[in-house]
Amino acid sequence: MVKKNSNKIYINRELSWLQFNARVLQEASDKTVPLIERLRFVGIFSNNLDEFFKVRYATIKRIDEAGKAGKSELGGITASELLEKITQTVITQQSNSLRILSAIQSQLEKENIFIIKEDNINEEQKAFIKQYYIQNVSPALVTIILNDSIKLPNLKDSAAYLAIKMTLTDTDYQYALIEIPKNINRFVALPKIGDKNCIIMMDDLLRYCLDDIFNIFDYTAISAHMIKITRDAELDLESDLSKSFMEKISDSVKDRQDAEPVRFVYDKTIDKSTLNFLMNKMGIDVSDSIIPGGRYHNRRDYMDFPSLGRADLLYAAIKPLPIKGLSLETSIFTDIAKQDYLQYTPYQTFAYTVKFLREAALDPKVKSIKITIYRLAQISHVASSLINAAKNGKNVTVSMEIQARFDEHANIEYAEQMQREGVTLYFGVQGLKVHSKMCIIEREEDHKIKRYGFISTGNFNESTAKIYTDYTLFTSNDKILKDINKVFNFFQVNYRIYRYKHIITSPHYTKNAFFHLIDNEIENVKAGKPAYIRLKMNSISSYKMIDKLYEASNAGVKIQMIVRGICCLVPGVKGLSENIEAVSIIDKFLEHTRLYIFCNNNDPKIYISSADWMTRNIDNRVEVSCPIYQDSIKSEIMDTFDICWNDNVKARILNETQDNTYKRNNAPKVRSQFATYEYLKNKLN
Repeated sequence: MVKKNSNKIYINRELSWLQFNARVLQEASDKTVPLIERLRFVGIFSNNLDEFFKVRYATIKRIDEAGKAGKSELGGITASELLEKITQTVITQQSNSLRILSAIQSQLEKENIFIIKEDNINEEQKAFIKQYYIQNVSPALVTIILNDSIKLPNLKDSAAYLAIKMTLTDTDYQYALIEIPKNINRFVALPKIGDKNCIIMMDDLLRYCLDDIFNIFDYTAISAHMIKITRDAELDLESDLSKSFMEKISDSVKDRQDAEPVRFVYDKTIDKSTLNFLMNKMGIDVSDSIIPGGRYHNRRDYMDFPSLGRADLLYAAIKPLPIKGLSLETSIFTDIAKQDYLQYTPYQTFAYTVKFLREAALDPKVKSIKITIYRLAQISHVASSLINAAKNGKNVTVSMEIQARFDEHANIEYAEQMQREGVTLYFGVQGLKVHSKMCIIEREEDHKIKRYGFISTGNFNESTAKIYTDYTLFTSNDKILKDINKVFNFFQVNYRIYRYKHIITSPHYTKNAFFHLIDNEIENVKAGKPAYIRLKMNSISSYKMIDKLYEASNAGVKIQMIVRGICCLVPGVKGLSENIEAVSIIDKFLEHTRLYIFCNNNDPKIYISSADWMTRNIDNRVEVSCPIYQDSIKSEIMDTFDICWNDNVKARILNETQDNTYKRNNAPKVRSQFATYEYLKNKLN
């Protein structure tokens, strides 16, 4: 066991996450990344930060106010110290992001793309802007006049506002807020001048139109500075027994707009009197995270920066590959009956998942479909296939997780639509989120019921399947599918704890099952047998799992870890983790695959999983880790892991200093995401 005489054996979860977001920002600063893609990474960085403050910062603030946690629970730091450290880290990162953004804009100008301000427009552009404002912006504009006697309505979470100060006399001022419309593109492309593309941001378009907006006021001067407020996004569910669970979630989502503020960001050039007036109006004090920023906030909007027809400034689109031997033109069940197939999106097409469900919806032999849903695409072919199946008389059962954070409203709408069409819905298990990704159908063949199914590491979402790397196993292996069916039985009768022979499930078995697999490697290395552990996941923050890996490292087991996000484990420390190496890969696609490989004396045991090694995945969610039995798929998974591990272009080394140093060596350059695509493409030959 690991001796816990020092908190230095863990990296704080929140500070580790901030370093993950710093890696995202590295992509924005990387000159080898296409220019518009770099802008979009600035947007991803900002969007990530918004969600971090809504959830993690808000949680630490609650802990601090309740005085519940000591240093050991937070990795060697108190809650109040952590809040201060987060704020200071974010101020530094925000400053860095502004510098990077300025550099990108300078490079864009060399490409004849100019982001202009309100004081730098010509006559033709002025006429266009005025007309655009009248036709598109003015009808959607929300403007709030502020007075001492009128209570300020709650500002929307994460919306951006222009704080307006009008000078009426030497001693009399009028304040107002303009909400930046969300339903209009933040970037307005102006008429082209020769080869010159000009874009004005909505913020500056509004600045140019201030006289039109406030023409009823007789002011001598007017100024506009941006502000943004972020609110606590944790759901506080009512105990009202008369309300359905779906009603409680819906009401709680609405309550987010009135939740406590946790971050206030403002343009640092705003004058002090205006800032104080606004903070007093909003009830913001020094205990909140108050962050001075630049002229523009909500930089997440850069995720949707227009391409302007400049394909040369974007990543080249890849054509998703087919899966060798699995046809989209004949019955998918005929193929899966013969062997298992592995889908690896976005390198391979997500169409196989949709094909599976569409065929099940139409096939007269299919009697039932059971599926778990966590996040769906805005326009979901998965959902339409399930509704189609119900209309065709299939028994369709959906476990819908309506507490999927920030997708609650969308999932409720889909749930209501499915209920109207006759789909049977379960809303998880009390106290647990259903995060497993699985589907099973029952098909009548030769007067018997045969099962087919798929188990995935990612959501059944057509949109994210284009940018998230995920494995999906298609199988008719009844040993696995019998176990999967038991999980669906658990949704209906969740006071029973089922036993599983093949899959590993949370919350009952994950920790002990993986402990057993790790112990087996420890025993093998002590016996002089081959032993190693290879792990790929989004995050690892469970101290129990970390301690077990430390134990394996101290026994001599070589451990390779690819962790995209949070890594509370400290790799490479003598006497603690010297046999553990860890890297993080941030590139064109979001690494979302969870994969666990154990040497098992050179007879590898391999699992794909919906679960990261975080406490919530192990103890507070329904998760499934599925074994891979087919040798050809095992081989493919091992190969693609090796490709990722050998990445020396986009891999960063995870270590105690958290400095995000790129992994560099003298080996031929390997950019794993591009190399993986080529590997799978070559397998088709």
